[in-house]
Amino acid sequence: MADTMAESGRARPMTREEKRVILASSAGTVFEWYDFYLYGSLAAIIGAQFFSSFPEATRNVFALLAFAAGFLVRPFGALVFGRLGDIVGRKYTFLMTILIMGSSTFLVGCLPGYETIGWAAPILLIALRMLQGLALGGEYGGAVVYVAEHAPHGRRGFYTSWIQTTATLGLLLSLMVILLVRSYMGEAAFAAWGWRVPFLISIFLLAISVYIRLQMEESPAFTKMKEEGRTSKAPLSEAFGQWKNAKFALLALLGLTAGQAVVWYTGQFYALFFLTSVLKVDGPTANILIAVSLVIGTPFFVVFGTLSDKIGRKPIILAGLLLAVVTYFPLFKMLTAAANPDLAKAQETTHVIVTAVPAECSFGGNPVARDIDFRTSCDIAKRFLAQQSVSYENAAGTGPATVKIGEAVITAPTGTVVGSKFDEASAKSIAAFKKDVSEALKAAGYPTKADPAKLNKPMIVLILTILVIYVTMVYGPIAAALVEMFPTRIRYTSMSLPYHIGNGWFGGMLPTISFAMVAANGNMYYGLWYPIVIAAATFVIGLIFVRETKDVDIYASD
Repeated sequence: MADTMAESGRARPMTREEKRVILASSAGTVFEWYDFYLYGSLAAIIGAQFFSSFPEATRNVFALLAFAAGFLVRPFGALVFGRLGDIVGRKYTFLMTILIMGSSTFLVGCLPGYETIGWAAPILLIALRMLQGLALGGEYGGAVVYVAEHAPHGRRGFYTSWIQTTATLGLLLSLMVILLVRSYMGEAAFAAWGWRVPFLISIFLLAISVYIRLQMEESPAFTKMKEEGRTSKAPLSEAFGQWKNAKFALLALLGLTAGQAVVWYTGQFYALFFLTSVLKVDGPTANILIAVSLVIGTPFFVVFGTLSDKIGRKPIILAGLLLAVVTYFPLFKMLTAAANPDLAKAQETTHVIVTAVPAECSFGGNPVARDIDFRTSCDIAKRFLAQQSVSYENAAGTGPATVKIGEAVITAPTGTVVGSKFDEASAKSIAAFKKDVSEALKAAGYPTKADPAKLNKPMIVLILTILVIYVTMVYGPIAAALVEMFPTRIRYTSMSLPYHIGNGWFGGMLPTISFAMVAANGNMYYGLWYPIVIAAATFVIGLIFVRETKDVDIYASD
């Protein structure tokens, strides 16, 4: 079969059986992404359940850091499961990954909260998140390699693009399940215990996925290579210990996946964070708007994957990166005007300026700091403005920090900590300061939340869809490009690591890094510089150093 596939796969269309296998692979991957993104969609509620000993702002950050832990370990999962995939085969390796992922997700739904078992709760939660990240580190590479090695020559972009839809479809599925359960139960019951239901029902998705994957056959390219005795005995050292192979992994990271990752996470995660946390659109409405844009944009993964079979992978990916670099700032400013026009108007007519001694201002984006860790007048002022999602300008001055809102000037106090909290005098002065700032912001027209009656929903969906289309441009063709960069004997290992460093580290840390940049600088758009700089660097490196791969014969002898 492998010989027949290698020789005739270049010319003939795929058989019905091969299409069934590939669609089954995609379906299993959708369920795995569903498992992974449930946590991100419910981070605030999970923070209240597992980090309840901290103040609200701090526990939310801890919840996000636990979410990030899943991203940080993905490259290690790529190494572990990539090695297994190149030694024992594609099929059995990503059968293992879905078992680990599904079991971990189900156990999150069973895990007692902090009030029941104390510190064991967040520790076990983080451990389960890390297991999820390890499993996902092996899942994607296995699914993509498996599909690509079944696809006929000249159609790999089209067939692997179906795998590229799975991350977005998994996110969409998680959002829809949460919305349905939340609507049925009501907010109170959902926050108390109903949030567990989407995790628990993943056990049924796991059963379906395992059944599907047990019906699969091994990749024909791997089978052929194994029959010929050409499998790698040490794929890690061969892939990354020899410069002739390692240089392609480095190029795949810096010239493709790093930029692809930040565009992906900006278009689908940071956009949602920006809508809810910065523009103060209520969560259910923001989720629905994101879901609509995903439904509209998802078919473009296949459109651009197919187009890449004709004009190449590189031009489409680079075009998506360049469009993101050029248009992110205007698009997010348009999003502000459409989602919260009162905020946009207030920013145009009334500027907020923080005047302080620069040496007294620490890095306001410290993700694990509590309010009492910010004791100088500058830190107290900036901390509160950041928590209110108010953009401000910085000015150097002397003496205590002041916040100027229009004509109102409010002096920030200095905090004195006794034990684990501010002393009584400090607490009163800080509370008075926050009250005065809140009243001045209200008088200047700064809204506390987006007005539902003023939401320009068609425009919001249009902007979000444009951001999703950028995602499809960079992500649709990239699976085929990565498969084609590496030889069969070390393909699983070689492509998995740069993909998961790019998406797990460069992309997965984007929300945290961008939020920290906003908190430090004061401008609510400042966090966009992170994806713009990474995408621009990837564009330049990819343009100069990455070769086109669409005509590569992946069945050729290694």
